[in-house]
Amino acid sequence: MANFKTHITASTLLGAGYGVAGYYWGEFPVPSCILAGGLCSISGMLPDLDSGPGVPLRESVAFAAAVIPMMLVPRFESVGMPGEMIILAGAAVYLLVRFGLAELLKRYTVHRGMFHSLPAAIIFGQLAFLLSPGDDLNVRLFKAGAVVLGYVSHLLLDELYSLEWYKGRLRLKTSFGSAIKLLGGSMWANLSTFGKLAVLTWVCIREPNWVADYQQRIAQRQSRPAAEKTKTENASSDAENPEQLWWEEMARMWLQEWMVR
Repeated sequence: MANFKTHITASTLLGAGYGVAGYYWGEFPVPSCILAGGLCSISGMLPDLDSGPGVPLRESVAFAAAVIPMMLVPRFESVGMPGEMIILAGAAVYLLVRFGLAELLKRYTVHRGMFHSLPAAIIFGQLAFLLSPGDDLNVRLFKAGAVVLGYVSHLLLDELYSLEWYKGRLRLKTSFGSAIKLLGGSMWANLSTFGKLAVLTWVCIREPNWVADYQQRIAQRQSRPAAEKTKTENASSDAENPEQLWWEEMARMWLQEWMVR
């Protein structure tokens, strides 16, 4: 199979090309193109998260723990989360990824399992879409595509390295077909993977409306004249208790969503 250097080199070159193409033909902003190229580069390591303790796991988790909280800051701000809560949430995400996720990957993944599959590539693309800030869906899809491209480049290289020239003829190694696949050998792993894929697909479809509805609710609540507010819910209390306002609106939004379902 291809080694770490080969994977990261290939995904970095692809990321550079992807970012340039996005700038010239997609007319995306330069920062978005640079970020997409970086995401593609790092995604070339992601399938090897199932390889146990080593460079791919260590570097990928460290990078994710540092970058994910920063990517979530605009998302937190877009739903009106107060400043102190953003700091606490960012610290919690860092600890969760840096230690919790790393430990789960060490314990419950198998090399060349469902991490080396096309559904896994789509799942990581969906996660990138959800983490990407901004209201422009095209930019968010552009970044998600970068993750999928880098991920799939790893799978393709693994399959190419499963071919070898032996005694004057091309033959297949026993690892051939274990990287680019839809199903693995474990029924539980297959169900878990496709379950995550289904849930994330539903969330990706509904998420833009959730954010827009929440922002509209906050705007309407804060724009009401003080005379129209109840004694327990007035303009001064909203200004003094942004945390309470945020929690109330989030609870109301989620309750309404589940009642509709």
